[in-house]
Amino acid sequence: MPSAKVLEQKKAIVAELADRLKNSVTGVLVSYEGINVADDTAMRKELREAGIKYSVVKNTLLSRACEEAELTGLQTTLAGTTAIATSDEDYAAAARILSNYAKKIKTFEVKGGYLDGEVVDLATIDSLAKLPTREVLLANVLGAFQAPIASFARAIQAIVDDGGIEACLAKKAPAEEAAAPADDASPEAAPAEAPAAE
Repeated sequence: MPSAKVLEQKKAIVAELADRLKNSVTGVLVSYEGINVADDTAMRKELREAGIKYSVVKNTLLSRACEEAELTGLQTTLAGTTAIATSDEDYAAAARILSNYAKKIKTFEVKGGYLDGEVVDLATIDSLAKLPTREVLLANVLGAFQAPIASFARAIQAIVDDGGIEACLAKKAPAEEAAAPADDASPEAAPAEAPAAE
């Protein structure tokens, strides 16, 4: 039977895990079997740089933490080797990084996950993995914002190249006069005809 000290340590680990599950926006569980040291080191570095917490956990402890965090649907995935990656902000990074390693290493497998406190299926995790990185999304948004501004800047530059606003207006005025019809009944033409009628 485990000592009181060991039980207290396990309770602390479960409490910490439960708190981590509750405070993260997403989590991905993997079976890390078969990953070599070089790949494991590279993967952990990539996860760390993306702000992802990654740790190997005992299934019994994670099961209790899942109960406390009300993620009981994850317990069916808790067999064999288990590691969990959680993120407090980025919804897609953990899924994207771990799925890439699962493609490279046959025995490395994504087992399950959750999103905003709800257990999700593997298809959802796969969809998250296919999302572009935050940097790519921001670049796309900035590109969309810059397109109208760039068009406006080109239009202003064209005006400047043509000699400024006055030059553009001067070019436009003769063109409008030439386009006006000869029998135009404008207010200026009316007074000229009035004296001839008398």
